[in-house]
Amino acid sequence: MNEQVYLDLCRHVLHNGTDKQDRTGTGTRSVFGYQMRFNLQEGFPLLTTKRVPFRLIWSELLWFLKGDTNIRFLLEHNNNIWNEWAFDTWVNSEAYNGPDMTDFGLRRLSDETFAEAYKVQMDRFKRNILEDDDFADEFGDLGSVYGKQWREWTTSKHDSIDQLKEVIEAIKSNPDSRRHIVTAWNPEDVPGMALPPCHTMFQFYVQEGRLSCQLYQRSGDIFLGVPFNIASYALLTHLVANECDLEVGEFIHTFGDAHIYHNHFSQVDEQLSRTTKPLPEVRIDSHGASIFDLSYEDVTVEGYDPHPGIKAPVAV
Repeated sequence: MNEQVYLDLCRHVLHNGTDKQDRTGTGTRSVFGYQMRFNLQEGFPLLTTKRVPFRLIWSELLWFLKGDTNIRFLLEHNNNIWNEWAFDTWVNSEAYNGPDMTDFGLRRLSDETFAEAYKVQMDRFKRNILEDDDFADEFGDLGSVYGKQWREWTTSKHDSIDQLKEVIEAIKSNPDSRRHIVTAWNPEDVPGMALPPCHTMFQFYVQEGRLSCQLYQRSGDIFLGVPFNIASYALLTHLVANECDLEVGEFIHTFGDAHIYHNHFSQVDEQLSRTTKPLPEVRIDSHGASIFDLSYEDVTVEGYDPHPGIKAPVAV
């Protein structure tokens, strides 16, 4: 039943959404205000109607947990999901000395010449991030994005707040509190972020020994981004529950603008034509371990047998 909740969202937006223009120029069909509920006792909500790469989800979440904002860590784990925003900064800088990429975007990849130039320059960019410390410092950092806000929120008095650490300690000491909240939306820092937070805040809730999490997401790319968000916050719930000696409860996903890009319609139709399969289980090797001490190898999924992936362009 868990995955069907997501597929119902896809159908609802396709059939009832409003066609709108957007920042990327691609166009979307969207609804405002929608909620999905996933019972984590029924399996880990990693979609089976298309392959969703768990290792990318886990390495990105680990990046957030470390408070990191530089894509070097992601590239070291073969994770390319944040590359375009950092790459855009480089190709629009005075330091860039390659072919004109000022209007770069995956929507232009139908032009074979551009596509090849893009690949060459992106490979060059990634190599520089991995091998050149100064280059990585200048062009690999995405600003005060999720990891910075979660782990080192800077106050007006120039102190810092480790929101996530404080919330975990509060869950342990005062589980019935209604203040187990972490927010990534910092209005002062938004102008300096490569991408303002789409998943803006989340709240934990403890009931009868089970930990639930609700995410408010201001903007959700339903086909490409939301499957990652579902799995990422479900995994975060598992990790925090594991540290706090709790079982998992629900992951509740609440949206502002939930949208399907116009150039994703055929991919969504293909996914909706597929039959769901049993959900996998997540395994955490170290019971009770602090989430801040976990390594990339400590978390795996078992029993995942999805349909093949479905490619679609990213709107940047």
